[in-house]
Amino acid sequence: MSAGRNVEQQIALQQRPPSLAMPSMAQRPRHDPGFLPIHGGFRDRFVTTPEAKYCCESCRLVLCNPRQTECGHRFCESCVADLLSKPNPECPADLEPLFEDKIFRDVCCKREIMALKVYCRSEKNGCKEQMSLQQVMDHLEVCPYFEVPCPLGKCKEKMMRKDMSEHLSRKCKHREITCEFCNHKMPLTDLQLSIHQHDCPKAQVTCSFIRYGCSFKGLNQEMREHESSFASEHLRMMVARNTTLEAKVEDVKSELMERYKVLPSLSSRLAEVEIQNEEMREKIRQLDQKVASVQKLMSTHSEKMLEVEMELRELRPLRAMREEVEALRGSVESMRSIVASLDSGRVGSSPGSHTLGSLEQQLSRHDDMMSVHDIRLAEMDLKLQVLETASFNGVLIWKIRDYKRRKQEAVVSKNLSLYSQPFYTGYFGYKMCARVYLNGDGMGKGTHLSLFFVVMRGEYDALLPWPFKQKVTLMLMDQGPARKHLGDAFKPDPHSSSFRRPTVEMNIASGCPLFVAQTVLENGTYIKDDSIFIKVTVDTSDLPDP
Repeated sequence: MSAGRNVEQQIALQQRPPSLAMPSMAQRPRHDPGFLPIHGGFRDRFVTTPEAKYCCESCRLVLCNPRQTECGHRFCESCVADLLSKPNPECPADLEPLFEDKIFRDVCCKREIMALKVYCRSEKNGCKEQMSLQQVMDHLEVCPYFEVPCPLGKCKEKMMRKDMSEHLSRKCKHREITCEFCNHKMPLTDLQLSIHQHDCPKAQVTCSFIRYGCSFKGLNQEMREHESSFASEHLRMMVARNTTLEAKVEDVKSELMERYKVLPSLSSRLAEVEIQNEEMREKIRQLDQKVASVQKLMSTHSEKMLEVEMELRELRPLRAMREEVEALRGSVESMRSIVASLDSGRVGSSPGSHTLGSLEQQLSRHDDMMSVHDIRLAEMDLKLQVLETASFNGVLIWKIRDYKRRKQEAVVSKNLSLYSQPFYTGYFGYKMCARVYLNGDGMGKGTHLSLFFVVMRGEYDALLPWPFKQKVTLMLMDQGPARKHLGDAFKPDPHSSSFRRPTVEMNIASGCPLFVAQTVLENGTYIKDDSIFIKVTVDTSDLPDP
């Protein structure tokens, strides 16, 4: 609507008395609640987004019964009424004061809004129709997807108009139905509750004395005659049934008397059982005390074992063993040189042969001793390495040296993955390790570093709860001053075989194939001195003691 037309309408309204120019809010006609919103603007879904000039300056919805102020802004009828109800009302758009007698109905704007296309209000039920806002109510009068109440007064259900015929014919509990006996029409609920069947003269019923032996069946009107004419027979049936019940009562009394006779012996037996139970409870208490003592003793032994392990770390027996092996090697080499010199100068004399044989035997013994020492040295070296690097608090700090060389080995498929040293959630807890693919694995191959978590078979698995359920956090540590570590965390899937109790040395690894892009890893401060640090943290806060 043009600004000139607005001015003309406003002038025309100002020439009339105030009561004709703008009816008071109390005198306005009541709106149809089925079409107009209770408050504010229209909430219908418009086919195209309405222009800003059609939106209320207060509620920002499409204008309902638009009103235009003296300053040229438009509001819904209910919105402007709210503004006028306040002391010193003013326009929220420009803070100009508002006067009720200077606000007029914008008929042209309303006509344009009512012509805007909207979707049916039953769109959520499946209606695809479009119509002007003016035509909404006409469409809803015939829309098959519009929800309407059941026309039967007692039924409170609502359904789509297209489902009404099925509801009235098959589903409504208050629909009219015909009695199959007397053809009388009545609500279904009356028939289901047997109200009508009790009064219907043609309904088939069974004699109420059926429990006493009467087998008569007939119509309601015949049943009244049967009950009056067979009253004595019914009484006889009741007496016979009563006699039978009395005989059964006497039998029950006799059986109870027999049981009463054995009650004293049962009472004495019960007393004996209670005494035995008390003795058993005392034995159980003693066993509990012994178990507590054993547990305390085991705890003490565990502490002593830890102390011994710490002493082993301090003593470092490997150095002495290595020196002993080196000495043996030197002795063996000297004997070999002697044997070689004797062998080259041997002339077949008996004493020389005897000396050479003796030296060869000594050399053989030294070789055997050196092999035994080599095996023991390797075993203790491995055990000491595990003890030195293992943690028992659920945290692994893994330093991977020679990153470039190991990455190249992974690229040429020489050594695809690396395993960390084991770590534990406690001295008697889960045994775990980490596995890394420096050149990626699966969908991360060639582009990412892949990092996985592995549950290993431990010595105390029989005492631990399975499947493994502890939260796991994987982290690549930033060696720069910013310390922008990269991490990811997950809760184990209890149905995955990766977290069940291991039956082999270790379970299938589980983790992140796309843990970190190689471009991020190699261009940041995550690599320093050709080494990277990986941290794995297992939540042990809710882990019960084994």
